[in-house]
Amino acid sequence: MPREVGSQPMNMKVLIPAEAIQRRVDELGREIAAAYPNHQPVTIVGVLTGCLVFLADLIRRLDLPLRISLIQASSYRGETTQAGELLLGAEMLPDLTGRDVLLIDDILDTGRTISKIAERLKALGSRSVRAAVLLRKRGRQEVPFEPDFCGFEIPNEFVVGYGLDYNDEYRHLPFIGIFNSTP
Repeated sequence: MPREVGSQPMNMKVLIPAEAIQRRVDELGREIAAAYPNHQPVTIVGVLTGCLVFLADLIRRLDLPLRISLIQASSYRGETTQAGELLLGAEMLPDLTGRDVLLIDDILDTGRTISKIAERLKALGSRSVRAAVLLRKRGRQEVPFEPDFCGFEIPNEFVVGYGLDYNDEYRHLPFIGIFNSTP
């Protein structure tokens, strides 16, 4: 469905409708809560900025004592759809010594970002590190990493919406759409 957004022509196809995302987030909330018996405290570490919408919806479905922190990680900058060098900023993390950590990310693509962050969280003394991703791209993973929780497996397409962006735009969309930057 072509349309104009600012001066940028946009072609987008809905891949995962908003209702399907909300149903799956409900299910993930139940799966994650069951993985932490006895309501043990969990420190959520969200990967900025793409995880924010997913994180906000997910934590409201977790009946667990939570601490929430954020970590900055980026390998996509500007108008590129190809990953570059990973930049990691962990300055905002609390003391994780002896804590159970749930790492939240929007998408598992090559696996480089999430695996490096998980290694860093373990090195900071976490008792355990589990990972939840909203999306997992088929055919793109370069680094072996298995998330403990996954919302959807998707084809190898550039997607936006529900927190994911193209040049810091389209995060607000309530659905996941396949983005094509050419008219």
